[in-house]
Amino acid sequence: MIGILGRALEKVYFLRYKKKIDRIRDGILSKPKQQPLRVVQITDCHLFAGTDGRLLGLCTEDSLGLVLDKVRKEQPQIDVILATGDISQDATPEAYLRFHKHLESFGAPHYWLQGNHDITLPMISTLGGRSRLSPCVIDQAGWRIIMLNSSVEHQVPGKFTPAELDFLKASLEESRDRHVMICLHHHPVPMGCKWLDTQVVRNAAEFLAIVDAYSHVRVILWGHVHQASDQMRNNVRMLSSPSTCVQFKALSDDFAIEEDLNPGYRWLHLHPDGSIETAVSRVEGVRFVVDWSVKGY
Repeated sequence: MIGILGRALEKVYFLRYKKKIDRIRDGILSKPKQQPLRVVQITDCHLFAGTDGRLLGLCTEDSLGLVLDKVRKEQPQIDVILATGDISQDATPEAYLRFHKHLESFGAPHYWLQGNHDITLPMISTLGGRSRLSPCVIDQAGWRIIMLNSSVEHQVPGKFTPAELDFLKASLEESRDRHVMICLHHHPVPMGCKWLDTQVVRNAAEFLAIVDAYSHVRVILWGHVHQASDQMRNNVRMLSSPSTCVQFKALSDDFAIEEDLNPGYRWLHLHPDGSIETAVSRVEGVRFVVDWSVKGY
């Protein structure tokens, strides 16, 4: 009798154990999967005071509108929007206010940094302070995003001030428990475009030496070059992104437009384990005649 009862109890315990294992396998008792930090990068919009302003023949307000419409369709959930410079071509309050209104419509926090065409004071005025303008940091979902100002007002090439590099070092030092993405406007490494590579960050070696000293840096992201690129350097992902207006031709010796590539944006999913998903998405059907008489692109 005891033997029969014992076998019956063993069967009950086995069935309970099996049911628990099945529930774990089905995800009922497993920990909820941590969501990535969902980032959208918008760069090099070159907006003018008037909505009819054109860069090399392309209406930059219209092309930005097309890109933002695509973002809305493709990115239902956005945690952070990063505007990585050359927001305005003429650095006017009207252009910055209009851009601010565009981004506010997404309902996600947005952070800006300066490009060589931008002026800091009207940007501060538009944003209502410095907290969302570089230099600044964004801490979310196990990541720190460091926004740096590589621009020198009224000059095309980039260069970090000593204060900016000190900010970078301090921001990296206090974030060793996080993964880090660093954002700037100018390219810190050559792009293989002879004319563009004269505009690289002047003290890029000093910047990269700081980056190399911190193993928790995962990504460096920039604008300025109006073209997408994706490479690795010392285990750090190095990314550039398309402009929301005119695209520059890759690997060109002299200034050249890539007429077969349309405006676009970059999205990034920054995962809690430090891994990264990212891609560029472009609008379709944008065609324009290049106005070669325009200077100061």
